[in-house]
Amino acid sequence: MSKLGVVLGGAFFLLALAACGQQDTQQSSAHTEREKDSILAGSQIPGAKAVKKTMTVADSAAARGLRIDSAQQNP
Repeated sequence: MSKLGVVLGGAFFLLALAACGQQDTQQSSAHTEREKDSILAGSQIPGAKAVKKTMTVADSAAARGLRIDSAQQNP
């Protein structure tokens, strides 16, 4: 067997081994997106105040939507 055959065989073996090695699994965090945003909003990093303001505006809009929906159901 020539050196080229050994090198190609070894390269193929390593490629096959790498392909079968590790499965790509995502580990989900114990925190929801809302909890992560809340933690970020309470931090001292730049932009944290904007995250907090955005969450406040979103909560206000959701509450306003619920009030409008309940007003339409109970005229």
